[in-house]
Formats: sequence, C-alpha cells, structure tokens
Amino acid sequence: MADIEKKLRAVFRANEDIFRLKPAFVRRKYGRPGKRLRLHPDDYYTGGMERGAIKVRYLSSVIYGGSDSSAPPDEGLSYVSLSDDPSDTILFRDAIEILGMDLIGKELWEQYRTFPMHAKFFDFDGPLFHHLHLDFEDAARVNKLGKPEGYFFPVQYNSYQGAFPYSFFGFNPDTTKEEVCRKIDAFTRGDNRITELSRAYRLQPETGWYTPPGVLHAPGSLLTYEPQWNSGVTSVFENVTCGEVNNRDLLVNDCPEEKKHDTDYIQDLLDWEKNIDPDYRKNNFRPKIPAEATEDYTESWIMYGNEYLSARQLIVHPGRSALVKDSAAYGCVLVQGYGTLGPYRCETPQMIRLGQLTAAEFFVSNMKAAKGVLIRNESFTEPLVILKHFGSDNTFYPGSVV
Repeated sequence: MADIEKKLRAVFRANEDIFRLKPAFVRRKYGRPGKRLRLHPDDYYTGGMERGAIKVRYLSSVIYGGSDSSAPPDEGLSYVSLSDDPSDTILFRDAIEILGMDLIGKELWEQYRTFPMHAKFFDFDGPLFHHLHLDFEDAARVNKLGKPEGYFFPVQYNSYQGAFPYSFFGFNPDTTKEEVCRKIDAFTRGDNRITELSRAYRLQPETGWYTPPGVLHAPGSLLTYEPQWNSGVTSVFENVTCGEVNNRDLLVNDCPEEKKHDTDYIQDLLDWEKNIDPDYRKNNFRPKIPAEATEDYTESWIMYGNEYLSARQLIVHPGRSALVKDSAAYGCVLVQGYGTLGPYRCETPQMIRLGQLTAAEFFVSNMKAAKGVLIRNESFTEPLVILKHFGSDNTFYPGSVV
C-alpha cells in the first residue's frame, strides 16, 4: 500500500488536486436498456445473459452497485486513473481513505469519513416499478442508510425519450390508507395496479425532480442524471410493471424479518403526508435556477432544496475560458463538447468500450474547488457542458444567498 499511496499522492499533486475517474457501468436484470449510455452496442450484455443488460453508469461512487452475488465485488465502484493505462487505477473509496479531508474537505471527512453521495446515469427504455426508498429511521432498523435522490434529464443524452416519458409520484390527495393496504395485500394475488392511486407527470428535458425518502415513485423512460445518497434501500409496491412480474421479496427485502408479513409496517414505510401532498409538483419539481452568468459561461442549480445533496450544470460558451469556483468538493461529468479541465484534456465520448478510459469524468478536491478550476472550451461551434454533484456541504435553497 505504501507504493500505491505514494503514487496516488504524486498524481494528486501533479494534476492540481483533481482526479480523472474511470467509467463504472452496472447491470440490471429487470427492464429494457435504453442504450443511451454511449456504450458500444456489443458491450450491453457482456457478463452473461443471466445478469441482464448494462442500464446504469455510476459516477463518483464509493458503493457497490451489483444487484446480487453474481456481480463482481467492484461493480459500480469508481476507480481513479493513475495514468493512461486502463489497468493503472485505485478505487476512489481507497483514495478518499488515504487523502481524507485533503480530497473531500473537513466537513464531509469528519461527519462521514467518505464522500456520502454519488450520481448515476439511469437508462431504461420503459418505466420502472412504483417503489420507495426508506427514510433514515426505517433504514437503520436493517443497518442501512436512508436514500434521498434527485433527477435531472440532460438533453444531450435524450435524443429519444423512450417508451414512457412520464413518472408517477406518490398518491392522489384523496387516496386512503385502506386503499393502499388492499394494494399491498393483493401483491401475490394478481396485478395490484397500485399506480391507479398515483399521479403521473410528463418529463421535460433540462428539468428535474427531487424525491424524498418514503415517497413512492415510478421513474419514466428519459435517461436520468441522478444524484443520490450512498444507499440502496428500496421497497417495491407494484407487483407487475409493463407485464414484468416483481417478486414479493422486492417489497420486503429491507424490512426486519419479523415484519415481512406485517402490512401495517410495510405501509408505514410511506411518508404519508408527502405522498398525498396536493402541491407535490410545486414542492418537488426542479426547474433550473441561474447561479452565475458571464460572457464566458453560465451555471445553474439543477438539484437543490434539500439538506443532503445538490447539483449544478456548467456551460462554457464556444471558444471561451472560465475560472469556476465552488465551496465544496464535487464529482463531475461532461455531457457535451471538449477542451481542458484544469490540467486535463477533456472530451465527451461518442462511444465507450467496456473497460476503456475516457476523458469525461473527474473529481475535484475541496481545496481546488475553492481556488477555482480553469475550464477551456476548445470548440468554436458548440458549448462545453458539465454536470457537477455535491454532498451535504454545498446545499442550496431557493431564496437563499448563492
């Protein structure tokens, strides 16, 4: 470890406290792949047909993304590139352990001892099942963390919108708990059609939604940039989705053993008031909010209004340069254009082979973010567009001072 630590620190210093990260793709057995991840067509089903297709890309990830024991132990984990050799890497989580607050900042290091969130590109051709993520109290009962998450739909990855560009959130305001209990009890007796009680919204590229823990949601078929907390706690309330059967284990996997057949306990996983909120769209829809604007670049908040995570979209105009400063460490990914990011050449890939390095994903340390990263757009015709995700040390609420 001494040699790899020495090399890691040398790479960190030589590259102005910024790391380049290797793409981390994840397979899922359920659903159809949207095939918008810019992965080579031959690579979507690598790893064996029993594991399903690649439908997700993890970004700045320190957590396992595999869905069962057949997945390799590093599925979903990000790697730091130490050179142009794709095999010359170290796990991002190990880099954090070595560099500590020098990488992620004092606040996150002292509170979590890691980067507490990551982001995804989430890519399904059809809708997902109506499900929720547990809050922190319920997740603690199974020794896990709660999971807040946000969505943004980058236009650059949505040249087509899939089969169902609508998302269900929560319930109609007049829904009763008795109706929901009947849907839960019907889980093994035929299609429970729980979305009959819900509300669907047509998804709009270049906008997003925040989904609090405890709220049922059935994401639609746009490719989604998803900043989220480092957790995977889930309860699936819908037993048939577009003809695909969801096993009851998905409903109760994150319940204590003695509660797996307790309908009242399962229903109590719901944050009832948030699910029937008559102003759900007003409180959780996330249009872009301008943050910075000069002749060289514009930057907008694209995820905000919660205590856990945030995200921004940076657009550097054609032929321009910008010194961009932030108050916290962040992961970032290019979705359009090319140029330089600090000491690195950067470019948006058109096609990625599995295991290949790209020049599109980076992690900027806390100190470097504060000093500023110089970003140059070397195209004279198209913008350089970067999505940036932050932890709980850089939250934003509309109306507050930016």
